[in-house]
Amino acid sequence: MNIDWFIGTFAIAYFLGSVPFGLILTKISGAGDLRSIGSGNIGATNVLRTGRKGLALSTLLFDMLKGVAAVFITRYIYGEDVAMLAALFVVLGHVFPIWLRFHGGKGVATTFGAFFALNWVFGLIVCAIWIAVFFITRFSSLSAIMSICYSPVIAYLLDGYLTALLCLSIAGVIIFSHRHNIMRLISGTELSFRKKGL
Repeated sequence: MNIDWFIGTFAIAYFLGSVPFGLILTKISGAGDLRSIGSGNIGATNVLRTGRKGLALSTLLFDMLKGVAAVFITRYIYGEDVAMLAALFVVLGHVFPIWLRFHGGKGVATTFGAFFALNWVFGLIVCAIWIAVFFITRFSSLSAIMSICYSPVIAYLLDGYLTALLCLSIAGVIIFSHRHNIMRLISGTELSFRKKGL
């Protein structure tokens, strides 16, 4: 990989990741500024707090598509190894978008989209872990942390150490973006979907 490929991959993936679909969709729909609702996060979970499930689903899909698009585009232009790097950059773009002064979403949906684009079997396994943990605990944050923290092990078994190293880097970003959730989980104050009867 040369420096031109690195810069090109970063530009494509980061700026795709930094598009705040949750914020855009809620404003267009008249739901207000998402940053002033619930947790203030721009992701699908916070959009769900507006009471608009369709809008939350749309946000989830668009955020996942950012990850898919970043990997597919860079794979087509630069090749498979660079596509793995794009997966990290698109998540960084979502979590630290320049347009929002580097205060973005948690990066989970975008990570899942990138994982599916890299290897659909891998993406399916990680999503299955999320579903299993959520079914048991009803904590979205814990489900995200557990599933993505297991991803390096799964990636190593399926694709080898390079993909595992990528997933380890992404897991670090996800843990950082969930640092407040982790503190609330430890203190027992994290919101559970069980409390809402979901």
